[in-house]
Amino acid sequence: MRKYKEKIMQVVFLCAALVSIAAVLLICLFLFVNGIPAMAKIGVFDFLLGTKWAPNNEPASYGIWPMILGSIYITVGAVVLGVPIGIMTAICLSRFCPRRLYKIIKPAIDLLAGIPSVVYGFFGMVVLVPFIRNTFGGSGYGILTASVLLAIMILPTIVSVSESAINAVSDSYYEGALALGSTKERSVFRTVVPAAKSGILAGVVLGIGRAIGETMAVILVAGNSTVIPNSILSGVRTLTTNIVLEMGYATDLHREALIATGVVLFVLILIINLLFAVIKNKGAKS
Repeated sequence: MRKYKEKIMQVVFLCAALVSIAAVLLICLFLFVNGIPAMAKIGVFDFLLGTKWAPNNEPASYGIWPMILGSIYITVGAVVLGVPIGIMTAICLSRFCPRRLYKIIKPAIDLLAGIPSVVYGFFGMVVLVPFIRNTFGGSGYGILTASVLLAIMILPTIVSVSESAINAVSDSYYEGALALGSTKERSVFRTVVPAAKSGILAGVVLGIGRAIGETMAVILVAGNSTVIPNSILSGVRTLTTNIVLEMGYATDLHREALIATGVVLFVLILIINLLFAVIKNKGAKS
């Protein structure tokens, strides 16, 4: 009887895995079947490298290069600001934080993950936009504001995954470093953290995925300008916000161009994941 139960559960788990794979394949199929023909109609280079997005003009223009740059700039800004803070927070929680303080900080960080994106967007509009405007000038809506807001939003993901990776490192690494005469700080940063770099890198990848795919919060603080930005205070429109803002009324080639924008976003995220996989493999070999 036990043998049959194990066989049944193996089939159940296999079906669950196949459903996940099928879902990914169906999404890819939908995107590419509907998006690639639009790129062919517009022209691949005109679509990817065009600097003007004006679907309602005559003739219409479907250039998404400003949106590609906007997505990259905001994501890079969020990573530069959020990743160091997230990793250092994870190290603090895992190795340096007193237990009483941990019981306060950890639930607070977990609570950040449960706040809806639109609430983050309202916070950005009410707090960050006036602060950026009064401190650095400009309208306050732009790359810098969106990067700061996204850096806050990706913190729970990076902190949680990185802390779990650090906690999973065997205590023998830390104790061995101490036995060799290292200080506590040196043992953590030179022994424990490098041993957990695979898990930390996974947290960073998830954080980047959250940043580049965020929509609602970015719509409210990025300025939604469809021109190429010339400074970190300039307004931008990302690939995701471009789809959300116009999909509701888009028809024909305009709608297909928005789906093609989703294809570009999908490929961009895939490239990022592949790059991190290559870096991870090189690190493992070294």
